[in-house]
Amino acid sequence: MTRDVAIRSVGLVSSVGLNAAATCGALRAKVTNPTQTRFRGRNGDWVLGHEVQLPEPWVGIAKLTRMAELAARDCLDGAGIRPALSVGAIPLLLCTAERERPGRLEDLDERLFADLQGALGLQVDAQNSAIVPLGRTAVFSALAKARLLIAGGQAEEVLIVAADGLLSWPALKSYLDADRILEDGNCNGFMPGEGAGALLVAEAKADAELTCIGFGYSIEPAPLFSDAPLRGDGLTAAVRQALNESGLGPDDVDFIVADLSGEQYFLKEAALARARALRGQTRQLELWHPAEGIGEAGALGAAAVIAAVWYAVQKGYACGPRVLVHGSSDGEHRFAAIFCAKGVR
Repeated sequence: MTRDVAIRSVGLVSSVGLNAAATCGALRAKVTNPTQTRFRGRNGDWVLGHEVQLPEPWVGIAKLTRMAELAARDCLDGAGIRPALSVGAIPLLLCTAERERPGRLEDLDERLFADLQGALGLQVDAQNSAIVPLGRTAVFSALAKARLLIAGGQAEEVLIVAADGLLSWPALKSYLDADRILEDGNCNGFMPGEGAGALLVAEAKADAELTCIGFGYSIEPAPLFSDAPLRGDGLTAAVRQALNESGLGPDDVDFIVADLSGEQYFLKEAALARARALRGQTRQLELWHPAEGIGEAGALGAAAVIAAVWYAVQKGYACGPRVLVHGSSDGEHRFAAIFCAKGVR
């Protein structure tokens, strides 16, 4: 049995802002900032991507580390935590690209974890820290682990950090070859990006700004590129599980935020899952998808989804106090969660 957990603070680094306030403000205003990459697409035009502009020309793991550090500091600062002055170790769950993804940097996990820890000067609980190399669904998986750590008394708080990007040529080429990049002549694709996000997860208290009250996970029997017919079974099951755990019904959900980035497979899957899991729902729900403004950047996606909800609730522009969030991997993993604002269950 797991307890409710709260998102105490968030951090974001993206192509539209180097902190969560700037990024979420841009997302609310529908501001986007794609630029030309150094690579050409299948049609001969330059590929557009969401590149994070940093003061120094960092590349590779050095850039991932710097983005992760900025996001983590943004998150910790928001919670009033100074790493050098903090007492006690905190579990760090580092979310990275899938190990099978083309273009994945060599020794990414070990180097990024060590470099980030050194850059932050944070005392890390080595026993309960972990690498979560699941790309788009890594943050959801890390949130599930954080809930277990907090429920089991192994930690009072858990820091989740995600850093990822799809702007290297090996990664871009694999997606171009699969016709998954958005360009003239191909509307069934996404715009690649990069960035980092951070979430500070703690045991839920009455004054928590945003609390996770339901969580769901399932396996999709017809993943992307499968020959099996897509019915959205995995995501439907995940959403139903999250609703059941929260004790809410379909009409209690006020809006939805998802990791959708433009590909028809995932749009269809999400539509099927909502139609089935929220059957009987009578209101028209707004659907937010942060990737519209910051691009598809693997592990960043779910961090941006949850951070967007946190900021909307805190600043008072959310569509209501209860939100359904969900995410899907290219493979079989499907996640969903229900979050609610302070004073609401």
